[in-house]
Amino acid sequence: MKQRLRTVKSFSLLSYYGKTMHSKAFRSVLVLGVFGLFSINAVAASLEQAKQLHDRITGVPASETTLQNMAALLDDSKPIDAAYLAMETPAFYSTTLKLFATPWTNIDQDIFAPLNDYSATVIGAVRDDVDFRDILQADMVYVGKNSLNLPGYNRNNNDHYQALEDQFIDLKDGLERTTQSSVNGLPADATAGVLTSRAAAKEFFYLGTNRAMFRFTLMNHLCTDLEPLKDNTRPTDRIRQDVSRSPGGDSRLFINNCSSCHSGMDPLAQAFAYYEYEFNRDQDPTGEAGAIAYNTSGQTDPATGTRVQGKYHINSTSFPFGYATPNDKWNNYWREGPNQKLGWDNSLSGQGSGAKSLGQELANSNAFAQCQVKKVFKTVCLRDAESQADIAQISATTASFKQNSYQLKRVFAEVGNYCMGE
Repeated sequence: MKQRLRTVKSFSLLSYYGKTMHSKAFRSVLVLGVFGLFSINAVAASLEQAKQLHDRITGVPASETTLQNMAALLDDSKPIDAAYLAMETPAFYSTTLKLFATPWTNIDQDIFAPLNDYSATVIGAVRDDVDFRDILQADMVYVGKNSLNLPGYNRNNNDHYQALEDQFIDLKDGLERTTQSSVNGLPADATAGVLTSRAAAKEFFYLGTNRAMFRFTLMNHLCTDLEPLKDNTRPTDRIRQDVSRSPGGDSRLFINNCSSCHSGMDPLAQAFAYYEYEFNRDQDPTGEAGAIAYNTSGQTDPATGTRVQGKYHINSTSFPFGYATPNDKWNNYWREGPNQKLGWDNSLSGQGSGAKSLGQELANSNAFAQCQVKKVFKTVCLRDAESQADIAQISATTASFKQNSYQLKRVFAEVGNYCMGE
């Protein structure tokens, strides 16, 4: 209270002397003092905004120089440039992006899983401003640079990436792009970005029927599980033999539940019909030393007599009249009916052969673009969208993402500026 009285008294005296003395010099000093006060406040505000932006994007404090340079860019009405400057910090790659991508690489969606060829490829693609649609379709993988003297990429283990992590290699500088086909033995036309990475194969081609690969691709890259996509108006002609048409003796369960997922999922998951994750089930039951496998032209599976992996014909007696998968040709039945809401690209045919063309179908949907923005929003803003303003921002950034060649750094920059003042 005393301090406030002294302040008021001081300003009263200044006003009194300003009025009675009519001193030009005095008035000039007073004006400069006021403007100086505003200037100091403006600088402080810019520094605070820069700090918030850097913290949101990288999760670590900025250096004094970086903070000042970011503040200058904000003052110069260049907020996107300020965000890009924050992304020069190594922690953006080793922490923010690693935690961002790691849950996609495992069924448990564990953010603390080790670095692997899936997560490293996402990190490298963001760093290099690669068209992010390529993570589902390109013949690419990111590995540690040769100069780092790491164990080489091995299709039977994760030692290469574990060494990157154990040695605290700066992922901003330590990764380089190469072709997946040159390191994992797949033909180039059978590669599909992270879908055919070793990490994804170990998790989603492991045993089962390869439907897991499709389901988790939806969850990780289109932000939806199968439940919201149920549609029992689609044809059931492509549902495999392992799905009973009368589970528990009640055909209504198939009509109302089973078919609503399988009618759309099975013809799409057929794209993975030639893929398997091979490992020694007796000596290595969890598949730690396994590798992705692919039946190339001329190879036949003993269980099917075709290139189709035997897992696509398991439990065929559940409904012998069901669909017996003959090849890897897929069709998107969800281009009609309620799941048109996923925003399929009309320039594509909605059908194809193999994982690469399916990856293209998924990556060119509006759901894919919007999903990446939603995930960045949660990473940077530390919450899901909660208001109409949030939803409007996600919509605007999704449009910008497409217009800017699907560069994910741009999304981080725009969302970071939206959330930095919270």
